[in-house]
Amino acid sequence: MSEPQVVASRYAPGAVDDAERRRLWRAALKWPMYAVAVMPVLLAAGWRLGQGQGLRVDQLLLFLLAAVLLLGWENLANDAYDADTGVDTQGKPHSVVQLTGRRDRVLQLAHGCLVLGLALMALVALRSSGAVLLLVLLCCGLGYLYQGPPFRLGYRGLGEPLCWLAFGPCATAAALLALAPAGAEGIPWGPALVLGSGPALATCLVLFCSHFHQVEEDAAHGKNSPVVRLGTRRAAALVPWFVAGALALQWAPVLLGWWPLSALLGAIGLPPARALIRLLGEEHHRPERIVGSKFLALRFQALNGFGLACGLAMAPWLAGLAGLVGR
Repeated sequence: MSEPQVVASRYAPGAVDDAERRRLWRAALKWPMYAVAVMPVLLAAGWRLGQGQGLRVDQLLLFLLAAVLLLGWENLANDAYDADTGVDTQGKPHSVVQLTGRRDRVLQLAHGCLVLGLALMALVALRSSGAVLLLVLLCCGLGYLYQGPPFRLGYRGLGEPLCWLAFGPCATAAALLALAPAGAEGIPWGPALVLGSGPALATCLVLFCSHFHQVEEDAAHGKNSPVVRLGTRRAAALVPWFVAGALALQWAPVLLGWWPLSALLGAIGLPPARALIRLLGEEHHRPERIVGSKFLALRFQALNGFGLACGLAMAPWLAGLAGLVGR
C-alpha cells in the first residue's frame, strides 16, 4: 500500500523492550481521558436527581457507552489525521499509528467506533427524543472540524472553542433530553448552558495543556495551537483564568440561588488545579518536565465535574437530613 495507509512504525517488535512497549500502549489508550466523555451525562443525572426528577438508568448506561465509543473515534481519528501531517512523528511516541504502523487500520477502527456509538445514540434517541441524535451529530461534526481534513481547525488555534461547544451546551442538552421522560419536547438550552459551561471550560483546559510539551513540533508542522501562538510563558499565565472561570461558572448559580450550596463540592478539584498552575508557572519552558501537565488538568476536570454532579444529586438528601436534625 502507498502512504499514508501504511507508515513505518517506530516501535516494531524488538525495537523497544516489552515494558516500554506496554507503557506506550497504556499512554495510547488514554483511558483517563474518557472522564471527558462521560461528564455531560453524569452532570445531567446529578442535576435531575437534585431537581427531584426521575432518572432513567438504562438511558444513562446507554449514553455512557455511546459517549465512550464516540470519544474513541475522535482519539483514533485524530492519530490517523495527524499522521498525514507528520506532527506526531517526534513528539507523540504513543500515537496508535506510530505504534502499529497501520494508519489505514487505525482509521477503520475509528470509523467502527463512530458507527457503533451513533447506533447506540440512535437507540437512546428512539427511547427519548430525536433531538438527542441531532445534538450528538452536531458534537461529532464539531469534533471533525477540529481534526479532520480539509478543515483541521485545531491547526488554526480553534480547538478550545470547538471543544467548549461540543462538551458544553450541545452534549449536556443531549444528555438532559436522553434522561428525561420519553416524548419530551424542545431542547433545554437554558439548563444545558448553565450546567455545562463550567465543566466544559475545565475540559478545554485539558486540551489547552496538551500543547505545552510539543510546541516546537506543532510549530514545525503548521499546528498553530494557542500555546504556539502565545508562547509557553503567556499561555501558562492563562491557566489560572481557566480554573477560575470554570469555578465561577459553577458558583454563580449557587450565589443566585438556582443551585444548592452542596454544588460547591466541585471545589474538590482545586488541589490538582493548584499543582498544575505551579508546575506550568515554573517549568513551562521545559517540555520534559511538563509532559504530564494535561493529566493534572484532567484530574481537575474529573474531580471538579464529579464533585459538582454529586453535590447537585445530594441536595434533596441533605435537605431532608437538615429537616430531621431541625426537629
